[in-house]
Amino acid sequence: MPQIPTPHNAAAAGEIAETVLMPGDPLRAKYIADTYLSDAVCFNTVRNMLGYTGSYHGKRVSVMGSGMGMPSIGIYSYELYHFYGVQNIIRIGTAGGIADGVRVRDVVLGLGACTDSNYASQYRLPGAFAPVASYPLLERAVAAARELGVHALVGDILSSDTFYGDDGASLPAWKKMGVLAVEMEAAALYMNAARAGKNALCILTVSDCPLTGESLPAQERQTGFRRMMEIALKAATA
Repeated sequence: MPQIPTPHNAAAAGEIAETVLMPGDPLRAKYIADTYLSDAVCFNTVRNMLGYTGSYHGKRVSVMGSGMGMPSIGIYSYELYHFYGVQNIIRIGTAGGIADGVRVRDVVLGLGACTDSNYASQYRLPGAFAPVASYPLLERAVAAARELGVHALVGDILSSDTFYGDDGASLPAWKKMGVLAVEMEAAALYMNAARAGKNALCILTVSDCPLTGESLPAQERQTGFRRMMEIALKAATA
């Protein structure tokens, strides 16, 4: 096993569960640990990227922030997969809905992650790689949503390198290809999982619709996504 702790994670061997939920916001990780996990113990405070391990309905699970953007989740998920023996990472986060019929508070399961990022160039592939979710995790999330009575949308999302984009025509262009929502991390997570032979899934709550101007208040973005969190926890412990 590579040397641990790492420069970004203070956990010792065995302190992180095989399945990790990864919100972008470390305060959301703390909220999940405080609200849903029993006997939660903090394993990381480096750079305030909080991580906790506890149990949910008797099954061990961890939750840790990923930060914003593909470089950040790329670092944390790589270390979890390669250094800490993690098998499954479920990203839970917010997204901007762009498809017709997608509204704020909707839950989206990312089947595939289109991207404008150059992240895949490191693999020196002879073509374009299509980052996709791991089907076993996706299947479990769909089943969990049905059990909870949540109508979850399943389809392609866009992982963008820019939050304040300069090209006003980009989102309508992705919309015409059936992309449901835009976020900033899933494609790198899916690629790291594929390269490591591990599993990944992205579950999103639509916090705004940039093409219409509809949005949620900031406080609800931090704590108001109960349905998404419960779907992720059920999928993580199924």
